[in-house]
Amino acid sequence: MVERAVAHIDLGAVERNCAHLRSLLNDGSRLCAVVKADAYGHGDAWCAKAALAGGADWLAVATAGEAAELRRHGVDTRILVMGALTHEEAKTAIEAVADVVVWDERFARALAALHTPGTVPVNVHVKLDTGMGRLGTKDVAAARAVAEIAAGDERLKLAGAMTHFATADEEGDEHFPAQLDAFTPFARGLKQEHPDVVLHAANSAATYRDPGAHFDMVRCGVAIYGLDPFQRDPAERGLEPALSLESYVAAVKRFERGESAGYGRRWRAGEPTWVGTVPIGYGDGWRRALTNNCDVLVKGRRHPLIGTVSMDNITVELGPETDIQPGEPAVLIGSQAGETIRAEEVAERIGTINYEVTCGLSPRVRRQWRGQT
Repeated sequence: MVERAVAHIDLGAVERNCAHLRSLLNDGSRLCAVVKADAYGHGDAWCAKAALAGGADWLAVATAGEAAELRRHGVDTRILVMGALTHEEAKTAIEAVADVVVWDERFARALAALHTPGTVPVNVHVKLDTGMGRLGTKDVAAARAVAEIAAGDERLKLAGAMTHFATADEEGDEHFPAQLDAFTPFARGLKQEHPDVVLHAANSAATYRDPGAHFDMVRCGVAIYGLDPFQRDPAERGLEPALSLESYVAAVKRFERGESAGYGRRWRAGEPTWVGTVPIGYGDGWRRALTNNCDVLVKGRRHPLIGTVSMDNITVELGPETDIQPGEPAVLIGSQAGETIRAEEVAERIGTINYEVTCGLSPRVRRQWRGQT
C-alpha cells in the first residue's frame, strides 16, 4: 500500500549496528546508545529497546523530558541526560532516575537540594570541556571541585567523567588528539581516586578512529542508525542504514517545451517530457534546498527532482517517454530494484550532514517500525 510519506525503520538494523559497535570496543568498554531528538528521527522508545537488544548498556538523551518519555515507555536501564538543565528540568531528570551532567559547583549543590530524602542519590557526571567550547568547564580544578562535591554529598553520587570531541569525524586533524590528551590525565587521575567512576568521551566517529578514546564507555549516536559518522558509505564501516523514506507518484502530466513546474518557474522543460508529482515537501522535512538538486527512485530508476520543493509536493522528471502511472511507489532515501539513495548523498547535495537529514523529518511523516531480530 502506498502512502503520502512514510519512514520505514528497520529495528533489526539498529540491533545489528549496536552489536557491531560492541565488537569494536576495547575489553571492558560499554556502549551507550544516544537516542536524543527522537533517536535522530527514528523513534526513541522503539530504537532504545532495539539498541539494548543489540548489546547497548546505557542510553543517552539531551533533555530531561526525553528521559521521562523513555521511562513512560518502560525503559528501565541507565539513562544519561547530557544537556543543560533548568531547575524544573533537573527535577524531571531526578524523577526519571536519570544520570545528569554537571560542570558548575552551584548547580551541583542545587541538584543535591532537589534530592528527595529516602530516594537513591542523584548520579553526577562531571564534564570537562577539552575543546568543543560548549558545555562543560575548561578549568580542570573546577571540574575536580564538582567531582568532590558529588563524591562527598550523600545526596549525590559521582558516577562519571566525560568530554566531547569536536573534530573526531575529520580524520587526520590535530584537534582530536589534543582533546584526548587533555582529557586522559584528568580522567585517569579521577579514576584512581574514585575507581567506580565511568569514564566516557568517544562519539561514533571517535569510536572508529581511536581505541584510545574508548575508556570505560563510548556514546554512539549516528552509527547505531546505520548512518556513517564520516559522511561516506555506511557499508565501509559495517553499518546498515535503518531508515528509508517513501512516497508515491500522485499525478503524471505531459509538459511541452517551455512549460514550467513549481513556484517561481525554477524549472522549465527544454524538450517535451513527462513530469510526476510526489506528495512530499518541506512540511515533511524534505528541504527546499533540494530544489533541482536531488534524485528520486521510481521503478528502480533515478529521476531528477525538478522545480521548487514546496511545502507539500515535489515534481520529478520522468523522461520523454514513460510507463510510470499514478500510484507508483517513490523512494527518496533507501533502495529500490538495486538502486540506492543514501542519506549521506542527500546531505552532500545541500552541504549538510546525514544527522540533519533524518532529524529533520517532521511528525507528518509516519514512522513504521519493523521488528527486531
